[in-house]
Amino acid sequence: MTDSRIPTARLGESGPEVGVQGLGCMGMSFAYGPSDAKESRATLERALELGVTLYDTADAYGAGENERFLSPFFKAHRDEVVIATKFALSIPPEDPSRRIIRNDAPYIRQAVEASLKRLDVDVIDLYYMHRRDVDVPIEDTVGVMAELVREGKVKQLGLSEVTAAELRAAHTVHPIAAVQSEWSLFSRDIEARVVPAAAELGVTLVPYSPLGRGFLTGSFTDAAQDLAADDFRRAQPRFTGENAATNAALLEPVRAVAKSHDATLGQIALAWVHHQSKAFGLPLIPIPGTRRPARVEENTAAATIRLTEEELGLLDPIAAQVAGDRYADMRFASAGRE
Repeated sequence: MTDSRIPTARLGESGPEVGVQGLGCMGMSFAYGPSDAKESRATLERALELGVTLYDTADAYGAGENERFLSPFFKAHRDEVVIATKFALSIPPEDPSRRIIRNDAPYIRQAVEASLKRLDVDVIDLYYMHRRDVDVPIEDTVGVMAELVREGKVKQLGLSEVTAAELRAAHTVHPIAAVQSEWSLFSRDIEARVVPAAAELGVTLVPYSPLGRGFLTGSFTDAAQDLAADDFRRAQPRFTGENAATNAALLEPVRAVAKSHDATLGQIALAWVHHQSKAFGLPLIPIPGTRRPARVEENTAAATIRLTEEELGLLDPIAAQVAGDRYADMRFASAGRE
């Protein structure tokens, strides 16, 4: 393992150059069971050493705890990092387990002020609408977000899990720098419409869960049996029961390709995602999440793996054979509305 820094890509048409791989920070505070704060802090530092400069969080991750956790790291490296956070998943005080999607102006203004305070920064580099409330015109939502840019509270705007039509409508109001959506060997629905629209508009794609929430690494085979009781993957259809057994068998071509490169399964899964930048002609910055420095080293090394046409052909059929949706309720994912 060398310490060479990863290449860079531009975030939006006029945004900064960032490492071609970012870091998803959600698991350091939320969703994937217990975490070690000291190891997570070491992971952040190691990622930066390797050229990872885009750090992804959200106000809903641990009800603000993830933003608070990241704040000291951001403060120590403010000129070196690009901070991405999100609004839209409101947490009712009476039931912290629930999420209510809100895209209305009062909530957005409340959310941005709260995130700025938790992050302890003057401006958020990339501010995403986390999920879409279809009862609020997206032009209205982006109009409020654009006001935040003019007021100097936000630098660039992003959208998460939007359809191609929603992206186009938003882009007429204010340039959208990035679209974040799930994209991996197991999840390719955005390739039909969203990715071509992003390429046409000059929008950077930020794939989340490029490792299939860890399933593509082979780190677990059945969420109900292998993961902690509070791990949210236990509620995702493709990771339990017969679906999980079916999907585990789909990793065989990944293993074969990994063996030929002396690489891990996760590195091949990430190398495949990186290849889509070339295939679709747009900047692409996946944000695999991890809480361990060794995993950051492994993941960033994948950015330089080049897959052959034959290997890509072996991997291409996998997504069409995956059993189970990526969410139990797909209404809030772009594929459920496209």
